[in-house]
Amino acid sequence: MSDSASKPRPQFRNIGLNDLMKYRLPMAGKVSILHRASGALLFLCLPLLISLFAMSVSSEQGFNAMSVVAGNPIMKLVLLALIWGYLHHFCAGIRYLILDLHIGLDKHSATKSASIVLGVSLALTLVFGLKLFGVW
Repeated sequence: MSDSASKPRPQFRNIGLNDLMKYRLPMAGKVSILHRASGALLFLCLPLLISLFAMSVSSEQGFNAMSVVAGNPIMKLVLLALIWGYLHHFCAGIRYLILDLHIGLDKHSATKSASIVLGVSLALTLVFGLKLFGVW
């Protein structure tokens, strides 16, 4: 008999929800998933953004009505989520364009650039969020 008969066969099983919670993604994987989620968020909220834009440019009364809608605290939270989605998608997109040029493909550089993307997008979201909520 050969030696391969004595080796245990690999077990392939379905992945459950508990197994998914145990996996630890690297920072580049987290940024990749957030890039996809932010793109989906922007795409699904496109009708809302188009209607708000159309309301704001239709007339002065439309702009005032849009200002009232955008002044609602819940709507401000929705707009803050959209701001984050746009900023994260933009920053991660620049990262992926640089990766397409074969710059920063090693593990250390990829982790560093992913951390920078996450930090910059969150910092910009904080700045725009403070402006949105009227801090200055």
